Amino acid sequence: MIPQSFIQDLLARVDIVEVVTRYVQLKKAGQNFLGLCPFHAEKSPSFTVSPSKQFFHCFGCGAHGSAVGFIMEHRGIGYVDSIRDLAQIAGMQVPESERAAESHSKIRGVTDTLARAAEFYRAQLKDSPAAIDYLKRRGVSGQTAVRFALGYAPDNWQPLRGAFEQYDDSRLVEAGLVIADEAKRYDRFRGRVMFPIRSARGQVIGFGARILDAGEPKYLNSPETAVFRKGQELYGLHEARDAIRKSGRAIVAEGYMDVIRLAQSGFEESVAALGTAITSAHVSAVFKAADHVIFAFDGDAAGRKAQRRALEAVLPVMADTKRASFVLLPEGEDPDSLIGAKGAAGFESALKRALPLSQFFIRSVSGAMDGRPPGSAEERAALLSEAKPLLLSMAPGAMRLQLLRDLAEVTRTPLDSIEALYGLRKAPLRRAPGQERRTPHMEVGDLKLGILQQLLAHPLLAREFNQQVIDEHLQGNDRVDLEIIEVWRAATSSTASEAAALSHGALLELLTESEHANQYRALAAQEMEIETGVEMARQIVDEAFSKLKLRRFERDRTDRLADYEREPSPQRLTAYREADQAYMQARGAALPELVAR
Repeated sequence: MIPQSFIQDLLARVDIVEVVTRYVQLKKAGQNFLGLCPFHAEKSPSFTVSPSKQFFHCFGCGAHGSAVGFIMEHRGIGYVDSIRDLAQIAGMQVPESERAAESHSKIRGVTDTLARAAEFYRAQLKDSPAAIDYLKRRGVSGQTAVRFALGYAPDNWQPLRGAFEQYDDSRLVEAGLVIADEAKRYDRFRGRVMFPIRSARGQVIGFGARILDAGEPKYLNSPETAVFRKGQELYGLHEARDAIRKSGRAIVAEGYMDVIRLAQSGFEESVAALGTAITSAHVSAVFKAADHVIFAFDGDAAGRKAQRRALEAVLPVMADTKRASFVLLPEGEDPDSLIGAKGAAGFESALKRALPLSQFFIRSVSGAMDGRPPGSAEERAALLSEAKPLLLSMAPGAMRLQLLRDLAEVTRTPLDSIEALYGLRKAPLRRAPGQERRTPHMEVGDLKLGILQQLLAHPLLAREFNQQVIDEHLQGNDRVDLEIIEVWRAATSSTASEAAALSHGALLELLTESEHANQYRALAAQEMEIETGVEMARQIVDEAFSKLKLRRFERDRTDRLADYEREPSPQRLTAYREADQAYMQARGAALPELVAR
């Protein structure tokens, strides 16, 4: 674990403009710098870098983040590796505990072993006529085999003895290459075409393997290791990254051969899950590189089942700015066979006919893939029941609202009835006689959101409004209250204090492990479009706190009045009068100040 104090010190020394200009040509544009976005194809520059906020944002594709985030996205590497890269740029040594150093050394040993094995398998392919013949029969060219570093594992018990003199090395087992039991050690992969699986950084982290002759299992994958997680990695993502950025889309297929044939036919933006169901982690990884994900699975029962699992994986991570589509291939057809029969034009035509998420969602939950609407009350009720867990897995937003509206139309059910059925709409609170109408929740929510956004954009305001944060939010329990407290604590922590000046980007890195991190980055990107200066930000926060304080006194007054009217007593009347006096005093203090603004 890298200490947060080191990360803050690193970000204080590194200028995001200098980091980005290593990869992107930037020009001064007012207070910021502007250039062509490296994350999507564009002709007019929409990629902005703010030296004051130490933050980047693309107005075209929505990519945004700190210097750490830029390195992660541009190089396709993990958080820790991006910290290491930045430290190297700054000439700093990353501090590590003895345990962390041992773990890092172990991981490097595994990846070195896998890389050595991949080279061995590649060399063996050249000397295997059977493997070469198999690839030719599948339509794989020599150029494609080289691009994907395909190889062959000879059909004997210990072929890796030819690559590793110390066959009893524990790293062979740790890498998933050798199986060791009490009696013997032997290679996991034998008599198979080998498909190296690479991380986003390009390191070999595992293998997929296809048997040449009849036998089971037909496909065999590396087991889970210190560097390989099937539920997180995608085959071909490293090779497809540039094509995905250029095209703005990613095609997700079922298997290795689908990816290889698609890439060879011009669809280089293709990837596949690793012999497992698509997960939300898979989808998130693809959405980081593309705005549009197209699922193109086989046209059989297994393929349709995989499509449904893909739908379930997409919904929790679906953003309003992203798109997902589903290709419905005919029974018995798959991307490989379709290209073989109709060529690239035939597959491109299938992509253009892909169903958007909204249409596929209704067809999937209704079980009527032909688009037939439910005809009976029972079918409509079943559809509502089937759709509920899927819609509740989504974050609130425009996409969920549109799906709810589509569902309302198909089932002939009022939208507010569906929202009530799903627990998305609360019944209005009844007011006691004489009780004043309370300020709408949305207005209060907007005030809190404004405070949160400005604290993120101008971290030093957190100390300036220290007492107001404590008074208004420390005892709060709604989501924005919790987020404000989290941001305030991060901005006023001892770690933050160690930095000479806590920047916008540095604060986001302090919050990178938060469950609300995506929300913080989205608000930060939105603020970058507005470009609120620190003085205006201070005024926004001050005014919001004044209004919230007034709302708090108003709420207390109406509650005391309701208590008294429900059960009159001298004590409750006194409590109401005290609350009313406090409210009027607060109102008298706040209104002239607000009017003056």
